[in-house]
Amino acid sequence: MRKLNPEAIRLPEGFAISVAEKGLTTPINLTFTENGQMLIADAGVTSGSGKVLRRTGKGFEVVAEGFNPPLTGINYHHGNIYVSHRGFVTVVKPDGTKRDIIAGLPSFGDHHNNRVVFGPDGKMYFGQGTATNSGVVGEDNSWAKEYPFFHDYPGMSIPLRGQNFKTNEFLTETKNRVAYTGAYSAFGETTHIGETVRGRIRASGSILRANPDGSELELVAWGLRNPFRLKFDDRQRLFATNHGMDVRGSRPVENSPDEFQWIRPGTWYGWPDYTGGLPVTLRMFHPKGKPHPRFLLARHPMQPPRPIAVFPPHSATMGFDFNRNAAFGSVDDVFLAEFGSGAPLTTGGEPLPHVGHRVSRVQVNTGNVSPFAINRSGRAASETDEGGLERPIDVVFGPGGEMYIVDLGLFSGGTARPKTGVIWKVVKN
Repeated sequence: MRKLNPEAIRLPEGFAISVAEKGLTTPINLTFTENGQMLIADAGVTSGSGKVLRRTGKGFEVVAEGFNPPLTGINYHHGNIYVSHRGFVTVVKPDGTKRDIIAGLPSFGDHHNNRVVFGPDGKMYFGQGTATNSGVVGEDNSWAKEYPFFHDYPGMSIPLRGQNFKTNEFLTETKNRVAYTGAYSAFGETTHIGETVRGRIRASGSILRANPDGSELELVAWGLRNPFRLKFDDRQRLFATNHGMDVRGSRPVENSPDEFQWIRPGTWYGWPDYTGGLPVTLRMFHPKGKPHPRFLLARHPMQPPRPIAVFPPHSATMGFDFNRNAAFGSVDDVFLAEFGSGAPLTTGGEPLPHVGHRVSRVQVNTGNVSPFAINRSGRAASETDEGGLERPIDVVFGPGGEMYIVDLGLFSGGTARPKTGVIWKVVKN
């Protein structure tokens, strides 16, 4: 069981937090129907089956299941539920029938296709994550054993510098063999100076859009590592959270921040050669005792834009929402969930950094970031047994202007523990 204690969570004066729902398994986001009914997505990483749940007066009932984990998000649009799960976008009709409207997305690697949102143009938008940490398949990519020909794909044709990375040959049981792997290549495939990799619409680290039936898929932007969550503001601008690079793999990068980005069509956001709008060749990104990262691309599509806001490395920026209720606070401020670090895997073996495990407020006009809901210890509840926030992964404002925080739950040995997920509710007193 999980200890729950709302008093362990510090909020600004005038706000109160309580437990709205508990005993959930890997809740990854929630949304509401037009009549205010709550729908919750179960990522399915513990059971092997992603689910859509509906809250009723007697608890939760399963609306649809059998989705390919991880199920990364759901949305409700014109009576249908849109489900994003690994490699697919599927529509669940009001009668419960399912239809895949997009398939074959490049989601076999580290990151996946994420929750869809609907824009003012009537189109469906979603983020697609990258296969690798920083552009090169290596020993940190265990998925390569099952998908040995998979790798990252650019959003436009790009010339490479021809840098190849030496690692152990880990796809076979042959001992004492090494492999050389280039950027945007399958493991064990090399590149040469001036080689051009062809771009594609279904690019890694991209923002894609399509009609609500999945037709006319288009590339909007690319050069993002993992654009986990998208949302439009009242001025019809599209924003995204994006994860920085880790200190792991063949090309580790130190001090790579997480980002909150304004997404503009036709823009390259810098991955894998920039992070936080800065080149990875700067001294600050050099991991201790490891090679200094160099550019993989021989020529960059453009100078990437700086993010609206940056977060400490390994904060893991996730779901967010815009406040539209003046009684709650400043209208158009963003409230954003920070999942917290995956150390030591993501930090190169360094100790767990005291970042994330909170909800932050972002002032879009200034980029200022400040804590909104954070445990009094400043650390995950599991570290202190205080009973507060553990793994915040989504923030959604409800029909009445109240805030809901989706908390994925506890982990043991890197595995999510069933029935430890929580929905917290925040109101203004």
